[in-house]
Amino acid sequence: MLYIYSSRCINPPDIRSISPIMTAVKLLGAWLSPYCCRVICALKLKGIPYEYVEEDLLNKSSLLLQYNPVHKKIPVMAHGGKPICESSIILQYIEETWPQNPLLPNDPHERAIALFWIKFADDMTTSVAMLYLTTGEEQEKAAKECLEMLKTIEEHGLLDGKKFFGGDKINMVDISFCVVAHWLGVIEEVTALKVFEPHKFPKLNSWILNFMSVPVIKESLPDTETMLAFFKGRREMVLASESN
Repeated sequence: MLYIYSSRCINPPDIRSISPIMTAVKLLGAWLSPYCCRVICALKLKGIPYEYVEEDLLNKSSLLLQYNPVHKKIPVMAHGGKPICESSIILQYIEETWPQNPLLPNDPHERAIALFWIKFADDMTTSVAMLYLTTGEEQEKAAKECLEMLKTIEEHGLLDGKKFFGGDKINMVDISFCVVAHWLGVIEEVTALKVFEPHKFPKLNSWILNFMSVPVIKESLPDTETMLAFFKGRREMVLASESN
């Protein structure tokens, strides 16, 4: 799949001026991965064309194993045939390579704060996954961790009166927290848990509404019904293994 610029891209460049280096971007990913979604959103917000390759994680391609021989995981972005692994590192690479439509602050201190919250989003993504991958006390622990993280974001991550983490413009911190905006609700429904209650997190709830209203974000997120079907199947497998 080759992503082509659309009218919904932010400040799409003139196609005639795209250099060969810009077009030589390939992303190996999986449709359900929030880590892959981050990279897709960043590329689209930057207006960078790329080729997308869907990986079968039960039968990993030789290209994935070649590009990421250490962890053998997605996402992997290859630029000019040179692979970059780990979503947070890929995001920084994208920002440094294509400075147009900046997604990180220029000020060193502000950038460091943004990178802190991106790391926080990594940790939260792991905790959200544990909600459906565990049962009993482990699941209760994961739910408590998620709740505490949501409180931290509400109290310290979002500024009063601002639409996004970086202010009035979407940035890499926002796309790194896509798991909160889209994945968490699906997993709550599958597990019958309720971690996020909008009235308890007014700033975070407002951020979710703003984030989900951005056209590039909406078109990049996986379909909710398809996600529900997938996670229900995975949850049934977890419960079946626990009962054996």
